[in-house]
Amino acid sequence: MSLNETDLQSALKKHFGFSQFRGLQEKVIQSILRKQNTFVIMPTGGGKSLCYQLPALMFKGTAIVVSPLIALMKNQVDAIRSISSVEGIAHVLNSSLNKSEVKRVKEDIENGVTKLLYVAPESLTKEEYVDFLKSQEISFLAVDEAHCISEWGHDFRPEYRNLRSIIKRIGEDIPIIGLTATATPKVQEDILKNLAMSDAKTFKASFNRPNLYYEIRPKTKNVDADITRFVKQNSGKSGIIYCLSRKRVEELAQTLEVNGVKAVPYHAGLDAKTRARHQDMFLMEDVDVVVATIAFGMGIDKPDVRFVIHHDMPKSIESYYQETGRAGRDGGEGHCLAYYAYKDIEKLEKFMSGKPVAEQEIGHALLQEIVAFAETSISRRKFILHYFGEEFDEINGDGADMDDNIRNPKKKHEAKDEVKLLLEVVSKTGEIYKAKDLVSTLIGKSNALIISHKTHQQPFFGSGNAKANNYWMALVRQVLVGGYLRKDIETYGVIRITEEGRGFINNPVSFMMTEDHVYNNNTEDSIITATKSGSKGSGDDKLAGMLRDLRKSVAKKIGVPPFVVFQDPSIDDMALKYPVTIEELANVHGVGEGKAKKYGNEFVTLIAKYVEENDILRPDDFVVKSTGANSGLKLYIIQNVDRKLPLDDIAAAKGMNMNTFIKEMEAIVYSGTKLNIAYWIDDILDEDQQEEIHEYFIEAEDDKIDKAIEEFDGDYDDEELRLYRIKFISEVAN
Repeated sequence: MSLNETDLQSALKKHFGFSQFRGLQEKVIQSILRKQNTFVIMPTGGGKSLCYQLPALMFKGTAIVVSPLIALMKNQVDAIRSISSVEGIAHVLNSSLNKSEVKRVKEDIENGVTKLLYVAPESLTKEEYVDFLKSQEISFLAVDEAHCISEWGHDFRPEYRNLRSIIKRIGEDIPIIGLTATATPKVQEDILKNLAMSDAKTFKASFNRPNLYYEIRPKTKNVDADITRFVKQNSGKSGIIYCLSRKRVEELAQTLEVNGVKAVPYHAGLDAKTRARHQDMFLMEDVDVVVATIAFGMGIDKPDVRFVIHHDMPKSIESYYQETGRAGRDGGEGHCLAYYAYKDIEKLEKFMSGKPVAEQEIGHALLQEIVAFAETSISRRKFILHYFGEEFDEINGDGADMDDNIRNPKKKHEAKDEVKLLLEVVSKTGEIYKAKDLVSTLIGKSNALIISHKTHQQPFFGSGNAKANNYWMALVRQVLVGGYLRKDIETYGVIRITEEGRGFINNPVSFMMTEDHVYNNNTEDSIITATKSGSKGSGDDKLAGMLRDLRKSVAKKIGVPPFVVFQDPSIDDMALKYPVTIEELANVHGVGEGKAKKYGNEFVTLIAKYVEENDILRPDDFVVKSTGANSGLKLYIIQNVDRKLPLDDIAAAKGMNMNTFIKEMEAIVYSGTKLNIAYWIDDILDEDQQEEIHEYFIEAEDDKIDKAIEEFDGDYDDEELRLYRIKFISEVAN
């Protein structure tokens, strides 16, 4: 089956209510529709599920989806059922079902009702299920969380290893779709090899999540107080806090509860019923925060998690990326805060001591990356993306300023000579050492390995002893990210020189080394408010609140999480467009016909009543957000600001007073468009004044002008603060 773009777009609109695909989704779906083996590498929140859900709904027969967790399957089935009037459209087949439920699943598959069947890998080892599925029309088989196949993956599951032979038994020619949110080359290779799909068409999306704000704080004895303060500042928002031990989970959940935060613990020591209840309370928004061990997470498909906190550093960059990736999946605000102390890393190393040597080597190499990430002073986003083999422009890249290192840059100094020395030592030692032994060679500290290679007898041994051990370790990390060195995965982190590195030795260029973190222990002062991104214009807040309350009660009634009914961006769009009929509701972002018919009546009734009671003037043309006249004025303002004309002249030319003109500029920047009025601000405020106002807005809980006037005790007037706020929003948010 191969469809043109229009057919696919209309199928997307019909089933899911979206008017356009995200990223690589359309190309992946085309590949699946052509019955090709397909491999999809897409980060958490990138829209992987839709890649197999839409083709499954379009194909004849049933698609089998292998998934590792019962909770994850349940969420997905609820989501698919919510967009269809036929309940049997999606089913799970796992150990949680009784005989009569299994019978019903089989009947729905036989009658062609079921389009998606979610199974655990263990279920596929049962003879009766294999025999039954053999006799049915299977459209394709999707292996979700495919990294579970690989021992190099962060969540290896031995039962995933036999999938290929099971698939063969169900049918020789069934197309296979492998999907993962993990991207290291080693894991990719393992998946393709194990599923015997070397011919697969591979699609790899960018791993950049521009709406996530990354921050690392030093871990002090006041860590619980700091976490509690952070959560209270984000009151009413959903968040996950990860701890290493069950004991810490219980203690921290209790601390939050005592401080008036609705929080529950989640770990493997709780019985299954309690775990399921706590997870549901979080999904249904009866509690705001879950404090958990890593036992919690893969089953969570909640798009509006606003913060993820790591009380302890995770054991690899991949785990960190996976866990932080649970924040802001709807494109909205997502604050990722981790607390770092080197003794936590030593604790993790101790946990590994009883394991086989090869496994320990892998573990240590992964831990070194986490240490490097926590201690680095370069862009955290660049560091993460580099780990996944992706380049990132830390000046102009999407989300470039969304981390603590970029917002509070550390000092830099020229290190061209030291980089040259480092690269020469790597070359002269024959590229055989890992970072630790390389640094020992530079500072002249011998060990058994160095002596066995006679490196301690070489003239360059100790050639870098003018600098300390931690200086060279920091430089190695930055040179790795700079692309002059690379770590060899096959040999567990041996350092090699790249082509660029060889070029540097012959022709050294400037290398500005960032000095390592000087942590400020007054964490209260170092709290940064992450910029909210993803908001779609300024809707009606009062109505949005009423719609969220209604969504919660509708969700409670039918026993699904609120976001299954409508996601946050849909609620915001309703509060902007005021749809009062089912047809109009179907035009709202992320709604579509199925959802509008299924859940819409109560929502359009509430909106119609609200519109009438508040004399709301609704947009004439429901689909177009602004009239032509407004667009013309907007364009006129943008063009003349670009030409750096005096603002009062631009306003006068359109017959507007300054107050009205500022309102128009505010509307432009709040809708996401940049407006560079720095030239005007520089005329009315000096550098110190600008810095003072900037600091206020970056720390403020909201951007209300009356609060700012109060804070500055009348030092600035309404107009000055509003104009600076336009500059601030334009630079920081857009």
